[in-house]
Amino acid sequence: MKFTIYQSSRQGPRAYNQDRLAYSYSKDALLMVLADGMGGHRHGEVAAQLAVKTLTEAFQRLALPTLPSPAKFLTDHIQQVHDMIENKRQMDDLIESPRTTIVAAIIQRNTLYCAHVGDSRLYHFRDGHLLFRTEDHSIVQSMYRKGLISKEEMATHPYRNKIYNCLGGDNIPQIDLADRHEMMDGDIIMLCTDGIWNEIDDREIKNILISGVIDETVVHLLDMAEKNSDQTGDNMSVIGLQWGDRQQNPQAVSTITMPLDQTTTIMNPTTRPAKLPGAPPDDLTDDEIEKTIAEIQAALTKPKTF
Repeated sequence: MKFTIYQSSRQGPRAYNQDRLAYSYSKDALLMVLADGMGGHRHGEVAAQLAVKTLTEAFQRLALPTLPSPAKFLTDHIQQVHDMIENKRQMDDLIESPRTTIVAAIIQRNTLYCAHVGDSRLYHFRDGHLLFRTEDHSIVQSMYRKGLISKEEMATHPYRNKIYNCLGGDNIPQIDLADRHEMMDGDIIMLCTDGIWNEIDDREIKNILISGVIDETVVHLLDMAEKNSDQTGDNMSVIGLQWGDRQQNPQAVSTITMPLDQTTTIMNPTTRPAKLPGAPPDDLTDDEIEKTIAEIQAALTKPKTF
């Protein structure tokens, strides 16, 4: 495989960043995963971090060098994240569990597999055209699909940021598995949170991404989203991929000499500061987030007692 990939996240006007993102690759398979912790619920960043860690750790175990079924991998492990959160909620008798969206993609044998829950998106561009975009699990998307509002009304509707499907919610998540897509040299894939697409329309996203190499265009995209964002904006996160090496980018990754039993994982670094004096009691540090995730993972392996 040959590809150029770049990921980054910005806090925006929010008090802290609840987005989490990562990519992982073996000799013959590539995983990209992005999760947006839901700020209206307790500890959305915990759910987002759990989602990213669960998928990347499973990929590291199983993609040596390929997955038997990429589609099954995505649906099984996304569901597992929800089950782990629900198990923690029941064990600790929590009134409300942490929640997150997720979008994840695998490329294997020049084929793209994608699954998502919520309103974090995947875009697939080829030769300056949008081939595919995931459909948000949002109230306004549902209303538009039923013909109740127009596409123009979606952008300003008071429910535009409300979603009906997530991990950690009260209902079993609807995991939306897209049709498989063939990848061709020069194709661009982008995963992003609503902090990007709320601030930049699809046409402008396309124009930015096709204007240069991916490690530069992703930065341009984030700069524009941050410029357009106001005090009600959100965290902004992107994973961008250019498939092949049509542009002969010196940052391109080639796995041709990679050992069959090896994987590489790059987690986007979080910049959460240590807990400040006077911070709300619910404001977790990175160490506290990791401790909570370890407890959730351990709880899943404990035998049930009846």
